Order: sequence, then C-alpha cells, then structure tokens
Amino acid sequence: MLKKLCKLIFQIIGWKAVDYSQRLSGYNPPVRKFVMIVAPHTSNWDFVIALIARYILGYGSNTKFLAKNTLFRFPLKYLLDALGGIPVDRSQKNRLTEQIASQFSQAGNELGIVIAPEGTRKYTPNWKRGFYYIALKANVPILPVAMDYQNKLISVHPPFFPTGNVESDIAQLKRFFRKEMARYPDQYAESPTSN
Repeated sequence: MLKKLCKLIFQIIGWKAVDYSQRLSGYNPPVRKFVMIVAPHTSNWDFVIALIARYILGYGSNTKFLAKNTLFRFPLKYLLDALGGIPVDRSQKNRLTEQIASQFSQAGNELGIVIAPEGTRKYTPNWKRGFYYIALKANVPILPVAMDYQNKLISVHPPFFPTGNVESDIAQLKRFFRKEMARYPDQYAESPTSN
C-alpha cells in the first residue's frame, strides 16, 4: 500500500526512480548490507524525495538514515524514529563511525545506512569521510544514489567496494554526481577532494 502511494506521489510530481545497482553490477541476489550515499544534498526537499524513492525501490524496510541530533525533539522525534532515523552528534565523529560500523555486525542479514556525503545542505568544498570509513570498517559496499532535479530522476548505481585508497575512491564515487543535478547547483562542489 505504501509503495503504491509513493509511486502515485512520484507520478503526480513528475519524478522517476531507477535502480541500476542490480542490473549493471550483476549482483543476484542484490547487496543486502550497504552504506548508501545520496547526493547532491542542497535542499530540505532532498529528504522528502529520497524518502519516497526509498519505498518505491524497496529499500524502505531495511534502511536507516543519519540526521543531526537537534532534529530529534518532540514531536518530530517520533516521526524520525518511525522512519529509521539515527541521531548524530557531530562533535563525536570517531565514536559515531565505530558505532554505525558495529551495527552491521549486529544487524543480521540486512541493513542499509543512508548518508549525505556532504554532511550539510550548504556549500562545502569537500565531502565528509565518515561514510567511507563506516563502509570500510564494516566491510560493506557503498551504493551511490544520484538525486537529479534537472531530470527529476533518482538513480541507484552499482555497489562500490572501498579499497582503502580514500582519495581515489571518493574521486570515483563523485563521478556519479554533477552540479547541475542539485536543486541549488551553486551549493554543490564537484571537486573530487575530501576532508
């Protein structure tokens, strides 16, 4: 029922969602544990559109997302908890990476953690590295998801397995995302650097 409702909403607003991850990678069965990165992230609408796409593409039941802990206050806290939100205290970076990575070993067969690699909607020249280190430590692939406002398209790309060469890997991941895709293109940096 929820999937049908989400499809109807996308039809009304003119968006489409396509999962290339299985088709192009040859993974069968599909990857069940992963870190999903969604970019470009320049607007509050990104969350709403990505959330709808999550249910259309069948990732709704086994994915959780990170959000700043200040959002987890009454009454929004109950909604975020129900949708799979995990509060993040940005001052505890190293501890958070360890905590999220450990959830994969405790999760059974399925778990996806959704992260915006920029870490903010505002312009930042560099991606944060936390998502990368979580995937590396948990030994799970990264699923790049491009949010393209220009074409009203959400695209899930094939799983990318981190090699440990952070700069090279992040540069490769950034190839899935372009400035023109963003709702606010001036707020997204295409530079392949990271911090």
